[in-house]
Amino acid sequence: MEGNNLKAVLGPTNTGKTHLAIERMCAHSSGAIGFPLRLLAREVYDRVVAIKGEAQVALITGEQRIEPPTARYFLCTVEAMPYRRPGGGGGPEGDFAFVALDEAQLAADRERGHIFTDRLLHFRGREETMLLGSATLEPLVKQLEPQAEMIERPRFSTLKHIGARKLSRLPPRSAIVAFSAEQVYGVAEMLRRFRGGSAVVMGALSPETRNRQVELFQSGEVDYIVATDAIGMGLNLDLNHVAFAGLTKFDGIRQRRLLPAEMAQIAGRAGRHQRDGTFGVLTGASGKGRSAASPPEFTEDEIFAIEEHRFAPLTRLFWREAEPRFDTVEMLIADLEASPENPALAAAPEALDLAVLKRLHEDGLTSSVRGSASIRRFWEACSLPDFRSQGTDMHARFVGRLWQDLREGYLGADYVAARISELDNVQGDIDTLQGRIAAIRSWAYICQRPDWVMARDEMAARARAAEAKLSDALHARLTERFVNRRTAILMKTVGQDAGLLPISLNDDGVVLVEDEEIGRIEGFRFVVDPAAGHEDHRMLVAAAEKALPRILAERATKLIDSEFAGASIEQGAIIWQGRKLALLELRDGQVRPDVVLGRDLSLLPDASRTRLTEALEAWLSKKLEPLAPLEKLQEATRDPQAGSQARALLHKLVAGHGFVSRENAGLDHLPKELRPFLRRLGVTFGALDIFVVSLLKPAPRRLLHDLGIDRRPLQADMLPVLKTIRKLPSGYRPAGDQAIRIDLAEKILRAAHDARGKTQSQKFAFDSALAISIGLEESSFRRLMQAGGFRISQGRALPEAAFGPPAPDRWGWRPSRRKPQGRKPARGKGKPKTVGEGNPFGALADLVR
Repeated sequence: MEGNNLKAVLGPTNTGKTHLAIERMCAHSSGAIGFPLRLLAREVYDRVVAIKGEAQVALITGEQRIEPPTARYFLCTVEAMPYRRPGGGGGPEGDFAFVALDEAQLAADRERGHIFTDRLLHFRGREETMLLGSATLEPLVKQLEPQAEMIERPRFSTLKHIGARKLSRLPPRSAIVAFSAEQVYGVAEMLRRFRGGSAVVMGALSPETRNRQVELFQSGEVDYIVATDAIGMGLNLDLNHVAFAGLTKFDGIRQRRLLPAEMAQIAGRAGRHQRDGTFGVLTGASGKGRSAASPPEFTEDEIFAIEEHRFAPLTRLFWREAEPRFDTVEMLIADLEASPENPALAAAPEALDLAVLKRLHEDGLTSSVRGSASIRRFWEACSLPDFRSQGTDMHARFVGRLWQDLREGYLGADYVAARISELDNVQGDIDTLQGRIAAIRSWAYICQRPDWVMARDEMAARARAAEAKLSDALHARLTERFVNRRTAILMKTVGQDAGLLPISLNDDGVVLVEDEEIGRIEGFRFVVDPAAGHEDHRMLVAAAEKALPRILAERATKLIDSEFAGASIEQGAIIWQGRKLALLELRDGQVRPDVVLGRDLSLLPDASRTRLTEALEAWLSKKLEPLAPLEKLQEATRDPQAGSQARALLHKLVAGHGFVSRENAGLDHLPKELRPFLRRLGVTFGALDIFVVSLLKPAPRRLLHDLGIDRRPLQADMLPVLKTIRKLPSGYRPAGDQAIRIDLAEKILRAAHDARGKTQSQKFAFDSALAISIGLEESSFRRLMQAGGFRISQGRALPEAAFGPPAPDRWGWRPSRRKPQGRKPARGKGKPKTVGEGNPFGALADLVR
């Protein structure tokens, strides 16, 4: 235990100890640093590669090995450090010029402490050795290595206790530390709902997944990270505050309160370099029950110790024989359970590897293990880490099955490939993926052993590829479950000008904030994303309202430039994308409606409103061109030269939207000399109706209906003949069990009058072929003829046994002689009473009459 060139760099977190070790190693010709976590080793490996280049830097962990032939700088987990004693000359290039051990205070850890103690006592650099750790280690280092140089590193920033905070009051860039997966998930779920989400870091995650989750936080995509106490082991995070969701944890034996030094290790993650940090406890995160009623809190002594970095020194380090004898299994177990001679050291509690060894020895599996080489190989198998956290019994069974194959030689490549393939499945939830990653890490460790697997490099590459794929899937599941990126983005703008947000509108009408959907623009109305919760609704509306005038103005411009593509007239309004763009208000005596923009456009700037209104009026004018004949009739009602009788008929035509029945037209009062004037306006005087033919086409009828001018039923295609219907469509008249368009009814009746005019007889033949070709049935044809004033005389049937065509039906003209309906005289008052002869009032009555 030599102390030459040994330096103990001790102090609290955020003192730059690791940075100093990297600088010192790079200043030497070679070096190695041991870290407690694979994640830390990988982080420093990347930093050293950036300085020295890939060819000179190696990464060695239990599951991964990157070792170029020319490597001079080794970044390792403590367990995987190349074991070289001073002067031992181990390895291809001899001793390292520089050696460092990070987090050396873990030598007091019950499970792994004996490994750190061994490295602390025996691993030395040829020129310089550094022990990095907490100041609590100082008395034991002085006792074990009296010649070691003690270097104290003050913390760059201060830590301050700010008490308990609710989740809603946590400052941004905070870490919430919990001590169970259930509590981690519960806090992360609440952060997703109220703060947009969080990153999640737990010991059960693969290093790749932890890296991705840390990057999620470091990049600023989320402002919170929920973690177990694994966060305290050297993860360099941009934290301002650490909140403890609990102050107790299960240490593998019992549930206990954290030691002040452990609290400080975690709280010390807050504040980096010269930026101060804060810590406290989280309230309201435990849900219902006792823990919610009495949240955890630091004692005054604990707060003082954490803020001043003063902790009780360690009194002993755990030790286990690093080089046991392998003569027999019993001798191996005895050496591993031996007690140290130095009073500063204590026998390590039974670790998992020793527990597995003893369990398999008790089960008789070691009966065939003979010879030091075989026993050493068996011990290496028992040292397989329990990545799946299955416990001693289950892990011992796995090791036992593994040994069944290893004792015969190598594991076959096909067998290992099949096991890896079984785990290479990205389907499943978070817990399922975590289980597969833990299992694949076991196989990655197995594949890294130099004499366990055939085609070792290929199998190791397959295991790493499967772990990477599963880690990507797990990161995606964690992000999907615990991150609401939209809410996270909006929460950053609380108290700021929401107008500065990069809000945009895509071609599908989706409103985006930094590529995250917050709602849609339907027509010109903003509709919040239906998937948003109640808490997000007001926030999304507030964020969108600042940008809506600009977005709606741009949308109005695009709509105008497209000449209102997709717009239509429906139910007295202009509809676009299912929303009312404008109302069409009708005034008395006016065919063309006024355009009134809908309420959805209330946020549109005034200039855009004016331009849109003008463009809509121009668009509407083109759409209303089929109603030009009706507008001419409307204008003629105001022509004083038309005469009152003609204007009266025009008013009726306008009110009837292009037609009126003859009996209601008042033709008895219309001078015949005015009819040419009306005909020039397109008016047709039919036998049953007065109408304008051009207004009976589909386009004008549809427009009149859509504008809300004609509220009668619509036959959109204005078919010639319709089947029996309950409500007569506009522009039709009944004909028996059918309905016929009034202009076609006039065509048939006009043909009948033409046939009548060609004969001198009162009876004439008229073929129903024209009516049948139009679509009328025989019975409907006869009813139409009767309505037009024609009476049928059916032809006589042929006598029995006679041959030849039957006699045709004959028609006669018998117009209705009904007088216009007026007020009927009162009963008994039709004739004046006769004044009796000789009555003195008789002569007076005659004079009055």
